[in-house]
Amino acid sequence: MDLPVDEWKSYVFQKWSLLPKSIQDTISTADALRDIFLHSSSLLQPEDEIFLNNLSRGYFVGKDPNAPPFYREEGNKKFQKKDYVGATVLYSKGISHSRPHTVDISLCYANRSAALFYLDQYEMCLKDITRAQMHGYPERLQPKVMLRKTECLVTLGRLQEAGQTIRDLESNFAAKPTLAAAQFQILQRNLCRLKRKVQEKGNLTETYTATLTKTFEDMDLREENEQISSASSSVSLCIDPLKGRYLIATKDILPGELLVKEDAFVSVLNPGEMPPGLHHGLENKWDTRVTNGDLYCHRCLKHTLATVPCDGCSYAKYCSNECMQQAWDLYHQIECSLGGLLLTLGIFCHIALRSTLLARFEDASKVIRKLCSEISNKDMCSPESENLVQILNYDLGEEGERHGKTVKIPVPGCDINGKYENNYNAVFNLLAHTENHSPEYKFLCALSVSALCRQLEAADSKKPETAAPPALYSELNIWGVAMLKHMLQLQCNAQAITTIQETALSGSKENNVSNSRQIRLATGIFPVVSLLNHSCSPNTSVSFISTVATIRASQQIGKGQEILHCYGPHYSRMGVADRQQKLRSQYFFDCGCPACQKEKHRAVARPRWEAFCCNQCGELLQGGDVLSCGSMSCTESVSRDHLTSQLQDLQQQVGIAQELLRSGKLEQAVQLLLECRHDAESFLSAEHSMVGEIEDALAQTYAALGDWQKSATHLQKSLRVVEVRHGPSSVEVGHELFKLAQLFFNGFAIPEALNTVERAEKVLMVHYGPCNDEIQELQKMKSCLLNSPPIPLGPSL
Repeated sequence: MDLPVDEWKSYVFQKWSLLPKSIQDTISTADALRDIFLHSSSLLQPEDEIFLNNLSRGYFVGKDPNAPPFYREEGNKKFQKKDYVGATVLYSKGISHSRPHTVDISLCYANRSAALFYLDQYEMCLKDITRAQMHGYPERLQPKVMLRKTECLVTLGRLQEAGQTIRDLESNFAAKPTLAAAQFQILQRNLCRLKRKVQEKGNLTETYTATLTKTFEDMDLREENEQISSASSSVSLCIDPLKGRYLIATKDILPGELLVKEDAFVSVLNPGEMPPGLHHGLENKWDTRVTNGDLYCHRCLKHTLATVPCDGCSYAKYCSNECMQQAWDLYHQIECSLGGLLLTLGIFCHIALRSTLLARFEDASKVIRKLCSEISNKDMCSPESENLVQILNYDLGEEGERHGKTVKIPVPGCDINGKYENNYNAVFNLLAHTENHSPEYKFLCALSVSALCRQLEAADSKKPETAAPPALYSELNIWGVAMLKHMLQLQCNAQAITTIQETALSGSKENNVSNSRQIRLATGIFPVVSLLNHSCSPNTSVSFISTVATIRASQQIGKGQEILHCYGPHYSRMGVADRQQKLRSQYFFDCGCPACQKEKHRAVARPRWEAFCCNQCGELLQGGDVLSCGSMSCTESVSRDHLTSQLQDLQQQVGIAQELLRSGKLEQAVQLLLECRHDAESFLSAEHSMVGEIEDALAQTYAALGDWQKSATHLQKSLRVVEVRHGPSSVEVGHELFKLAQLFFNGFAIPEALNTVERAEKVLMVHYGPCNDEIQELQKMKSCLLNSPPIPLGPSL
């Protein structure tokens, strides 16, 4: 995903192993990125390119004229089963393979508008009807979409437009009576019905349903920082010879305060599960599975069911024509013909290319040339560097008072006025850690970039009329060095852009309860976010809306304290040894945060969410290979290997129960899960993560059965495990409270629901702010609960 496909990695690593040692040493000992790139590029042979091109052809991203009818038919099958979301995605796949102004694309748009109508997505439905007509929708089928258009306009309260559409329909069929008698009668009945609806709505006071729009107004920084763009005035940029650049608090900061709100300089959508080679077989000629690329805009990452495809390829899809045009102007006009190659070379290589393409729109040529003339990568931070600026270095006393003194310190990424901005200069100055990467990895990156440059050169020779600036192609070696630098930067500086994906817990549409999980949506570069150092127990929380990252204080931060962010290995999810190994291998440092110090220098027992308990008295077991009961009055002991084997057997049984749940065999799932819970109680602590997983699965199963009382009871037990592991104010607890609020709401347990809604709001507001979908849903629930009298329906919760 991030790196090239396994076949290309294996090929390059084998090529490296067969190189003469003298050449390996030349590349391994090269200080300058320019030398690494040029030496590696000279080793790229035609047979290497042929092998890579064969791999790239496995990802079919062109437009297949035979695909639209197939996807339209598959979409119709989903539509008939009332799976309107599935139908919408398949119609979108048909649209992406269609050429503009063809019957195929118009039919797919029209069919998609029908699915969107049944999903109550009336605005998107109207847009698809307009697109279908714009691309030449057959005149004989026009009445169908015009009636659908009228239904949407009436529902949206746009009565004048609805009335005009009805008059247009009547005029058209009076002038061209091409319908059969039976069809005409159906049309007349529908027109009469819609006229009545317009009149009925017109007699009432017109109200316009305001679509809930995601605005950033309530996410704005209270006072923007003069030194750091996209940051609040509550933080300041500092630099230290050992830990580099970092941010500190310039005042006391409260939980939930917005510290950074930064749009990605560059981002690339994670394509999801896209196995190559689908187009080679006849049986699986076209893929019908749903991926991120089918549901999110490839430029702004907005979720959408009504994608607009690129005119030149079937892969890139957007939320609107505006996003499509912006992407084309900025980078996609060059990337379009390289889709298969970029999917083969991975996200890091794709971001490296896109970063340099975006650099064309800034005055970045001097920065790029500087890289190619540097003697050593370390020269970037030398005192003679252009990045030498005057900054205020705060010396904080015991009371946190600032004693300002102006000192000359190089701050890479700042402009000549000492301001750090979200621009290419800041991206360029992120550390590449060239000296820490293995020679094989540097060779893989350099050879991949070299192959990409060759393809850019070949594409330019085939399309002399391309809109890309000639300088890009005439100086490919220079830009290639820049791309290599970016690819090496990404291992330490890439930021996973995540989103919350919700799935239903219950099968009932009327009483739907959602289960949320965080998924990786894209990868991006955020120059300001990259200034934050790591802690396994951070004091901030990061979330995303589209391509915008927001960092909020997750706890109180004192004046002078460093602002810290978790790079992934969190103390509540991973032991200290695993965390140190992960940080050392990916980020090239040993963590010395308080959480790591506490675990390394003290004999810390295993956390409760991993602890075993005594089968005789229930006390926690302690020890190494042989565990003994912690109770003075109990002499029970057992080997750790035996309990670990028992835990693995239990995990297998829980997995079987979850599969029963997914396949709708609910009673069997309940029975097996209750047996698993009984087994767990005999050797696991009450706060063990597996106990929480069993309770959560029971909550899901009872929710699917519509037994809200039992579901809530089990979810509360799961919540206690989550609180022990992640803390009562953690975002994980916030998501669990959101689920619990839904269960109480569906069970008409009004006092319990209101209490849980308030708890969930309080926690989630700290991590996400008011724009979050779950917070807005909680506010709707609260409004409904406050306006509802207590109505006992069946057994109460």
